[in-house]
Amino acid sequence: MTFLEQVAQAFQAAKLPYALVGGHAVALHGAVRGTVDIDFVLKWSRNALIKAEKVLAELGLVSRLPISAADVFDFREEYIKNRNLIAWNFYHPEDLSKQVDLIINYDLSGKRVTAMPLGNTNIKVLAISDLIDMKRAAGRAQDVADVAALERIAK
Repeated sequence: MTFLEQVAQAFQAAKLPYALVGGHAVALHGAVRGTVDIDFVLKWSRNALIKAEKVLAELGLVSRLPISAADVFDFREEYIKNRNLIAWNFYHPEDLSKQVDLIINYDLSGKRVTAMPLGNTNIKVLAISDLIDMKRAAGRAQDVADVAALERIAK
């Protein structure tokens, strides 16, 4: 089982409202894309962040920053505006290829999610139209390239 499958299954077992975004989501939608970290968005709530932090800790991941779920929830705007923090990173100290980013400047509420088969599980992936909107808003060079690739697929 891949690390992505492990995280998805753990999120689902915890009944955590999530969707895969970023490079892995782009690839699952059908565009060629390489990436190491796994990016997720949550329905924005203190409870969801606390659950996610707990699930990731149970998988052996630790926060790269000395902050907690409560900190991220309480100081979200401060982190985004004044510290340019858009993703809360978790990593496995013994295997740096295992990294998860929780995107904090995006709320899954009201967005569409698609269940896609991956190995022996179905993973929840942000729907292609919402993923395009998210990446267009981010505007980084890689996001612009991802938008172009996703728009070709969506036609």
